[in-house]
Amino acid sequence: MQLKKFIILTFLFLGFQLSAQSDALARQYFEDGAFEKAALYYKKLYDKKPQRIDYLQYLVECYQQLEKYDQVEALLLPKVKLPNFSPSFLVELGYNYTLQRKEEEAHKYYEMAIARIDLNPGYAFVVGNSFKRKSLLDYALKTYQRSMELKPNNNLNLEIARIYGEKGEIEKMFGSYLELISKNKVYQPNILRNISQFIGEDPREENNILFKRVLLKKLQTDPDVLWNELLSWLFIQQKQYKSAFVQERAILRRAEIYDIQRIINLGLTCLDNDDLKTAKEIFEYVIENSNDRSIQLRAHLYILEFELKQAPPKDYAKIEEQYKVLIQEFGVYPETLGLQTAYAKFLAFYKDETDTAQRLLKESLELPLNRFQQASVKTTLADILVYDEKFNQALIYYSQVQKSLKNHVIAQTARFKVAKTSFYKGDFDWSLTQLKVLRSSTTQLIANDAMQLSLLISDNSLEDSTQTALKIFAKADLLAYQNKNRKAIDLLEKILVDHKGESIEDEALLRQGKLLEAEKQYDKARLNYIKILEFFGTDILADDALYALGELYSNYLDDPEKAKEFYERIILNHGDSIFAVEARKKYRKLRGDAIN
Repeated sequence: MQLKKFIILTFLFLGFQLSAQSDALARQYFEDGAFEKAALYYKKLYDKKPQRIDYLQYLVECYQQLEKYDQVEALLLPKVKLPNFSPSFLVELGYNYTLQRKEEEAHKYYEMAIARIDLNPGYAFVVGNSFKRKSLLDYALKTYQRSMELKPNNNLNLEIARIYGEKGEIEKMFGSYLELISKNKVYQPNILRNISQFIGEDPREENNILFKRVLLKKLQTDPDVLWNELLSWLFIQQKQYKSAFVQERAILRRAEIYDIQRIINLGLTCLDNDDLKTAKEIFEYVIENSNDRSIQLRAHLYILEFELKQAPPKDYAKIEEQYKVLIQEFGVYPETLGLQTAYAKFLAFYKDETDTAQRLLKESLELPLNRFQQASVKTTLADILVYDEKFNQALIYYSQVQKSLKNHVIAQTARFKVAKTSFYKGDFDWSLTQLKVLRSSTTQLIANDAMQLSLLISDNSLEDSTQTALKIFAKADLLAYQNKNRKAIDLLEKILVDHKGESIEDEALLRQGKLLEAEKQYDKARLNYIKILEFFGTDILADDALYALGELYSNYLDDPEKAKEFYERIILNHGDSIFAVEARKKYRKLRGDAIN
């Protein structure tokens, strides 16, 4: 009895294996264009399992490729005589006649397929998708529209919009998308992603003009704030932030519930895109119109932050006075911790008053703070101690943050700062120990930074056991952290002269190039990046140099064609680079494509 069971199971298993092998062979022949062989296999598979519609579809397509249209008819005509047959068979039959240029017969079967929707509007998806697969877009459109006529709740605007997009009827596509959003706002993020594929940054582009016109028409006939929201979104895509701000103010006046974070986000977008004037207007508007003290404080801090970035040293006294006024107005509480740390950073990193900054932060630690607030203050305090070259004290605070928030991203950041601080003080072995843990970090940015620093240390410790050049590099890196860029540039020049030909040379060129950019010496920075490509073109920093050159030519040297060339080289030769995604976006933008 056991032997009999074993034999039966063996035959079943072998049968299953043979069937799977036949399926794979049939697919392979089909993909290779060997339709005669594929048809033989799919015929056998379909005869064994006639319930497998996919086998039938492949067999039909094989016969059509081989122009065996009669055999397609022989397969499909019996299907459409069965009760409750799928109307997709009618589309297949019609398409079989289209391939034979028998358009009248084809039209008859297409209309029969659409007519099946009258019996069941749910057939719209099956029939519509069958038409779309055959690129019969007008019939697919008619299918979806007929279904919605019969059953208005059957919302097929998304499918209709996509068809209009494929047909190039952009205004109708926009209209269908907006109809869908107006019925259900949950679709808005996905639909805006779709729409963004058809518009660009230039407000003069035809599709941008069309979309704006459609929205304005909607706004005239239906004063729903939704249309203001979408106009604001369009203006943001076009970098017309002032116009977006006008729409946001209109929404705030008319909406029953308005999330002030929308305007704050717009202000931050302005900052990211260097529209500082509009950013300031936005944050001043937030201060005047929000009743939430914490939001008012955030807006004040954003204004101070970008004013500080532009301010010459002679204006620092005025900025310090503004910080003091805010502290007096908002007080020193756990809720105003952001103000306290911002003021401490200003004192340390801009005015070089590190002792005062440390004292203020230690006073902040006396407040009743939660673990995360304590971590924030201790991290800032440690950052200032590093700036002050009090490395051991800084390491204590970073380590406390690590222990208090184990496995949190804040702890991983603290560990990286331990590694970086150890690097500054020349303790390369301990730095590497920390970096090995971080290379598997769940945060990609930390993992990448950890890998780069780890490679810098390990690559430049092998050929120079005294680590002389590496120690100079670490000192230059610290000087850059201390905002002493000129001294850092000179120290890196010492590496380039005294350690020419050593493995650290490309790292020194890249770091010096970045500092030259910060000092607005763009042509000197360009020469550094070109040297990396000339002498280290196959090494690990080649993509860094290419991307840096693309950014230089795009943003500062006003040569978009050269920028495009360097972005393209990343796309073609460094597809696995961390810069590949951004390079592709920027290349397409410079080429004039609409970017999602």
